Amino acid sequence: MTQTLLPPTAPATGLGGSKPPWRSRIRPWGRGSNIELLIGGVVFGAMVLAAVFAPILTPYDPTAQDLANALSGPTAAHPLGTDNLGRDTWSRLLFGARSDLGIAVLAVLFPFVLGTIVGALCGYFGGWFDTLIMRIADVVSAFPFFVLVITLVFVFGNGPMSIFLAISIVSWVSYARIVRAETLVVRDRDFIQSCETGGLGKARIVVRHVLPNTMTQAVVFAMSDVVSNIGVIVTLSYFGLGIVPPTPDWGQMISDGQQFLASGNYTLVLIPGAAVILASLSLTFLGDGIANALRAKR
Repeated sequence: MTQTLLPPTAPATGLGGSKPPWRSRIRPWGRGSNIELLIGGVVFGAMVLAAVFAPILTPYDPTAQDLANALSGPTAAHPLGTDNLGRDTWSRLLFGARSDLGIAVLAVLFPFVLGTIVGALCGYFGGWFDTLIMRIADVVSAFPFFVLVITLVFVFGNGPMSIFLAISIVSWVSYARIVRAETLVVRDRDFIQSCETGGLGKARIVVRHVLPNTMTQAVVFAMSDVVSNIGVIVTLSYFGLGIVPPTPDWGQMISDGQQFLASGNYTLVLIPGAAVILASLSLTFLGDGIANALRAKR
């Protein structure tokens, strides 16, 4: 009797059907396409490229003042106009993206790495280490995220490094909890038991087999975490607790422009506000797209 094997790109679902291949989940068109990943990746990628190449895309120093042209509307020289000090709005918008997006992404990478490693170790080994880390996580989680970050920024002082440290100290807890929960499920599966029976070292099991099977939810959560970080950075700068002037920042731009709303100059607030919304929406789409792709791969 000849046995029919399923092709490797179409694993069985257990219900007589099959999952679409992972490649179909990143196509921008057709059946099983992943339009969220396309939209989020293109928009956020364009914003990142604009921030990286800001010195090339902007003809003005974002901190240079020209009081003779203060509060001017859109012109050929200043496509988005100028602020109350005559600084070019387009230049400040792109250089502000450098500050806000750069800190937001970096403040996710460190907590992601730390929380993933700690969560995997807690879930796999358990014992006193797991108890200690989870009690520390309980203490951190007892305080609202924004309140604790603002308090730490008060302690550390203003500036990008203070914001990075404050967010990192708080954010690792979420990743540790997510990966620990996944590890508790994975460590009892047959392939982990087979690795242990085969004499593989525990460190190798964690690195080669536990982490790759427990990071999916942490990766998806990281996208929403970047959105939260952008909100924190903009909010801190809006209240004068974040990035120190004259370094461009979206929160500062909104705060500085708010006083001119009564005179009908809405662009000073709407332009950086739209940038914050666009970045958040693109990251939300990107997170949904990555979740769909990873879910299909599994």
